[in-house]
Amino acid sequence: MAENLRKLVSNESLRTMHDNLERWLRDYNTNSCDQNLSLCLEFIEQVAKLQGQLFGILTTTAQEGGHYDGVQVIKSRLLPWLEASFTAASLGKPVDSKVPSLQDTFEKERQKESSMRDMQLDAELNSTRNQLNQVQDDLPETAKTLEATKNRSAISLLAAEEEINQLRKQLKSLQAQEESRHRNSVHRNSVRRSTEQRSSESRSSEPRTSEPRTSEPRRSDHRNSEKRFVSVKIGSDRCDSDVISDYEKQLQTLKDEIAVLCAERSALQGSRSRSRSRSRSRSRSRSRSGSPSNAMVKIRTPSPNRAKLSSAARKAALLSRFGDAYSQARLDAQCLLRQCMDNAESVQRIIYIATVEAFHVAKMAFRHFKIRVRKSLTPSYVGSNDFEDAVSDYIICHLDLYDSQSSVNDVIRAMNVNPKISFPPEVDFCLLSNFIQEICCIAFAMQTLEPPLDIAFGADGEIFNDCKYRRSYDSDFTAPLVFYHVWPALMENDIVLMKGEAVTKRGAFVRWPCIVTFHPKCLIHNGIRCDL
Repeated sequence: MAENLRKLVSNESLRTMHDNLERWLRDYNTNSCDQNLSLCLEFIEQVAKLQGQLFGILTTTAQEGGHYDGVQVIKSRLLPWLEASFTAASLGKPVDSKVPSLQDTFEKERQKESSMRDMQLDAELNSTRNQLNQVQDDLPETAKTLEATKNRSAISLLAAEEEINQLRKQLKSLQAQEESRHRNSVHRNSVRRSTEQRSSESRSSEPRTSEPRTSEPRRSDHRNSEKRFVSVKIGSDRCDSDVISDYEKQLQTLKDEIAVLCAERSALQGSRSRSRSRSRSRSRSRSRSGSPSNAMVKIRTPSPNRAKLSSAARKAALLSRFGDAYSQARLDAQCLLRQCMDNAESVQRIIYIATVEAFHVAKMAFRHFKIRVRKSLTPSYVGSNDFEDAVSDYIICHLDLYDSQSSVNDVIRAMNVNPKISFPPEVDFCLLSNFIQEICCIAFAMQTLEPPLDIAFGADGEIFNDCKYRRSYDSDFTAPLVFYHVWPALMENDIVLMKGEAVTKRGAFVRWPCIVTFHPKCLIHNGIRCDL
């Protein structure tokens, strides 16, 4: 097509056509009729040749466009002009000047398309306004529903506290009864021992003056009386042991119920605090000041009594602790980091990576601790079928032997070499030691459950999963990919127990130039966006 167009441009007859027309105009009156007709026919022949070449270029261009490209242009611009020209030629009439030209037809089509586009945009704008009005109308109902939910949570919290107090009173009364029964049993045993000693002393002091015939019946009677006494003693001891075991079972049941209710109360308090955390987080970050040590997170030290709880109660307590770490400890750690740096994204990335590394290090520490317990208990349980249960019970009863400070040091070392974290040189990850220690203790205790709990794997740029995560308030709610994670999701095998939090944005995954800076502890890559 380009070659044909080049030939058409380089044609000399096309260049001299205008000059020939001017010459004909000057000589028109002096020429004869035959001469004028000859000149006119020559020009018609030249124009026909030019039209033939142009139609050839048109055909080649249409073939290059395929079956569908250019169809609308031919229908809207070429066919109306050809129809008007051929109709006028067939009727022997001149071409009407009112027939729209190709440029006019093109302008009309463009105006028509723009008007249709404007109408479509107006319709979309009206639908958006209607949706906005509907959302504004739903706001009061949503506020009422939220207030009712808060009231129900408060009522449930009060009921749970009342039930906990009642169960504690029952527990105290049962403990007092058990202690009194234990004292009575000890007193009875001491009285029986004293009577036995007295009877044995009296029997040994009596003179043996009776004849052998009379002594034999006495010995038989004495043996019978001793047998009766022993049988009565054994029966009473069995009754006492049965009663004591029943009381112990009741105590265990009450303790489990108290633990479950405490976990429910903590969960309710956590839900109430999470509903207010979004409004409080900004004010808390502005109002808190002073040394970082004043805002340190208080670590819960594991108690041996917690090991006596059932698996369901321990699971509920750990879920409550994990929720408290999200709603309270995480925000306190953010406030500590915001005192040293202003980038909210970097702060949230640091806390998420600290949580993930804490779970990883705690799981490794649990494996090593379990191996050491196996080695220490192997000589005592040779050939026993309860070896695994004994190992699990020992670990549950001795959670305080876990060296959490060593795990904190391992987590900080892993964070120092993580290329996704960038921070100013004056910031030290030791500020998060208490937060990391709390997460390590929670993760270590979660490994004692059956099945163990773990966090979900998360990668920047993955498809957002509504079942695992909730979007943060500053996210783009139409973005399909995760920009970065704020908090991991808690999983039990493939079941989501607690949702995490993620930030989604459009157009965020762009490669930026890598700036390398040196830190006293490690080599940090600042400003890297290498997520795919």
